[in-house]
Amino acid sequence: MASPFCCTTLVLSYVSIALVVTIFPTLGTGSTRLATTSELEMEAKALLHLGWWSWHGNDTHNRCRWVGITCNDAGSITSIDCSWVAVSGSISPQIDALSSLEYLDLSHTGLTGELPQSLGKLTRLKELNLSRNFVEGSIPSGWGNLKNLKLLDLSDNRITGPIPSTLGNLTNLELLNLSENQIIGPIPSTLGKLTNLELLNLSENQIIGPIPSTLGNLTNLELLNLFENQIIGSIPSTLGNLTNLELLNLSENQIIGPIPFTLGNLTNLKQLDLSFNQITGAIPPTLGGLTNLEFLYFTSNQISSFIPSELGNMKSLVELDLRKNKLNEGPLPSQIGNCSVLEGLYLSNNHITGNIPFEVFTCPHHTLDLSHNFIEGEIPHNDLILYDLDLSHNNLTGMIPESSWFLGTLNLSYNSLEGPIPEYLINRFSSDSFWGNKNLCGNLPDFSPCPSKSSNKLKIVEIILPVLCFLAFLALGVLLFLRSRAEDNIPEPNVTKNGDLFSILNFDGRIAFEDIIEATNDFDIRYCIGTGGYGSVYRAQLPSGKIVALKKLHRREAEVLAFDKSFKNEAKILSEIRHKNIVKLHGFCLHNRCMFLIYEYMARGSLFCVLAYDNEAMELDWIKRVKIIKDTACALSYLHHDCHPPIVHRDISSNNILLTSNLEACVSDFGTARLIDPDSSNQTMLVGTYGYIAPGQVSKL
Repeated sequence: MASPFCCTTLVLSYVSIALVVTIFPTLGTGSTRLATTSELEMEAKALLHLGWWSWHGNDTHNRCRWVGITCNDAGSITSIDCSWVAVSGSISPQIDALSSLEYLDLSHTGLTGELPQSLGKLTRLKELNLSRNFVEGSIPSGWGNLKNLKLLDLSDNRITGPIPSTLGNLTNLELLNLSENQIIGPIPSTLGKLTNLELLNLSENQIIGPIPSTLGNLTNLELLNLFENQIIGSIPSTLGNLTNLELLNLSENQIIGPIPFTLGNLTNLKQLDLSFNQITGAIPPTLGGLTNLEFLYFTSNQISSFIPSELGNMKSLVELDLRKNKLNEGPLPSQIGNCSVLEGLYLSNNHITGNIPFEVFTCPHHTLDLSHNFIEGEIPHNDLILYDLDLSHNNLTGMIPESSWFLGTLNLSYNSLEGPIPEYLINRFSSDSFWGNKNLCGNLPDFSPCPSKSSNKLKIVEIILPVLCFLAFLALGVLLFLRSRAEDNIPEPNVTKNGDLFSILNFDGRIAFEDIIEATNDFDIRYCIGTGGYGSVYRAQLPSGKIVALKKLHRREAEVLAFDKSFKNEAKILSEIRHKNIVKLHGFCLHNRCMFLIYEYMARGSLFCVLAYDNEAMELDWIKRVKIIKDTACALSYLHHDCHPPIVHRDISSNNILLTSNLEACVSDFGTARLIDPDSSNQTMLVGTYGYIAPGQVSKL
């Protein structure tokens, strides 16, 4: 991603060069070299061979007055500046006759041909600029003799071949620009001898090999640009010595390894671009010391761990781009809100969790992109104006805030938002800005109209009446309830109405039933997230704000005694199991033939569903898949060896392996589980999913 700073830097560099070219030839006339008559005649002939002033004919006596030519007091040519003037042909080898030449600028002239070896004989040259032409061939090794050279610019040509190591002899060089060519081979380590160098630009070539550690010797360097090459290996820690550096661009290469913590020493840095590489490891907290940094680009790497809070110390930061990495440990740090001039924050396609800190919304963003993560909670409310906001493909809940204004683009799709879409958004954005939020309502295509207040009151009455009827029947069945509780030997701790269901293990759901009915709208199909062999699973958000999964027995199965026994069996087993890789049971209900279990909510669903979709399946690389297998094996080992008596699940399939938001596996669905008594000869019917029953079970049944 090009930045305003990069363009400004290059423009300033070339303005400085132009001033030097303009001023120094004039100053140079004071230091006159007495040329012989023979040398002057050779200069005149060389001009005719060059053919760039053909309109003057063969009369070279007044050559010092020709456009672009400057001579010294002795009449010898010291400067040729034909930039932006159309010249024809190539550079004649006879140019070495201009032995007093100190400045040669042929940029933007349409020059063709190969780079002549004879230029290496012009040992008085201080500046050589052939940029923006059609020059071909390789850089002659003899140019290493130009030891007075301060500027060498061959950018934007068709130059091939390697960078000669002899360029390391140009110890007076201050600017070396070989960008936008077809140069191959490695970066010579001898360039580390150019200790006066202020600008080194080798971008947009085909350079291969590592970055030499000797570049760390270039302590006067202000710009280092190696963008778009085929550089491999890691970033040398010695680059941390370049304390005058203002721009460092290593993007679009094949760099591996971590970001050196020594880059935190580059306190003058204004732009750091390491994007589109294969960089791994964490972001060093030392980068927080780059208080002059304006643009930080780490896009499309394999950076992991968390976003360090120290980045909030970058008071000058304008753009922060960490898209398409593997950031997965913890939420977005609130300290990012300290970046008071931050206009663009790009963190999409990572694994960021937690809530959006309110402080992040206090920055004067033009663009805020947090899409394709695992961010939870509500969208912060504020009175700021945002231009472009993308929070799509997360786990956000709650309502869309009324107080924020979005002037550019808005994408809140594929979350769990609810309530009305604000009217000011309906007038500005189409339905696709809100798709995938099934509980949103509003006057947009594909969305239901929002209910009026009177219909809400009617809805409450419709919920309360069934609950009151249920409680009346419940009172009549108290004796039956107490007897069934004694039979199943399941304790009933103290609870409070509308209390936190995560602390309730009650037998008949007498206290929590109202909350369940209201949270699922009486088990409305909108809340159904899956259907199994003998029950359906619903997603419910309780009054406390916590989300649970409800496994409700089908009505027809609830009337069959065998399923009644299966339900009790699963409740009994799960109430006694304590393992991080086995789904947690938070509560259950068994009353009036209404049976449901209350589980911990697994955000990513079943392994079967994840593998069924290409996008989600691609996320499961081999490391994650092995981790899922390991989690499942740990759960089974616990059931077989640590439970007394041991438990055999009897239906381990991808449908019964659920995944958390961090892709940790949990075994579920114990409806067919069996307690194994080594001394028992009792035989039971073999049940489970065909093809997923352990062979060892068949021999025991």
